[in-house]
Amino acid sequence: MALERDTIVRTAIRLLDEVGLEKLTLRRLATELGVQAPALYWHFRNKQELLDEMAETISVQEPLRPLAEGESWEEWLAEWLRGQRRVFKSHRDTARLTAGTHPGTATLRTVETILESLLRAGFTRTDAMWGLGTLASFLGGFVLEEQSDEERGTNDPALFEGALESLAPYPNVRAVMAETGGPQTDASFEHGLALILTGMRARLEAQTDGR
Repeated sequence: MALERDTIVRTAIRLLDEVGLEKLTLRRLATELGVQAPALYWHFRNKQELLDEMAETISVQEPLRPLAEGESWEEWLAEWLRGQRRVFKSHRDTARLTAGTHPGTATLRTVETILESLLRAGFTRTDAMWGLGTLASFLGGFVLEEQSDEERGTNDPALFEGALESLAPYPNVRAVMAETGGPQTDASFEHGLALILTGMRARLEAQTDGR
């Protein structure tokens, strides 16, 4: 049976979930598909092109809608970023995967939608792009730490308690860790997101005042 490009990508994503990014090889993928590795090159020039397609497929699992007339751009962006976090966390090593890939058509379409929407909200193209880049960097870094904690098993409550004990010489660090439950929580994600959006809002208001 002839291989379909979509079948290859979906199988590669399933293997990513099973074995992780480091162990996802073209040889392993070909074996899973019941073909020889060279057969994959009819569809992808190299492994990087396959990884790019995997990242694209994952990122569009929650498509972005344009900003509606009269809608809060802050809530719109926050809703999108929360959705991307859910998508990233639904697959293994997604943060590492997307960090090393090149944007494809779907990603560029999403970026264009965000820029067009923020331009309507009053942003300049540059501030809209830099704001989006800051949000994307925050998302990638945050999920990378979350997924690293899962791989190491450090999100286990028993291990967390042990970590708190080891912080006894650093009372302020220990206190804030105990209060917040650690740096990678839903609350800390929302706090970081709010900080970025507040900064974008301040930038937008400064532009408006300058006009």
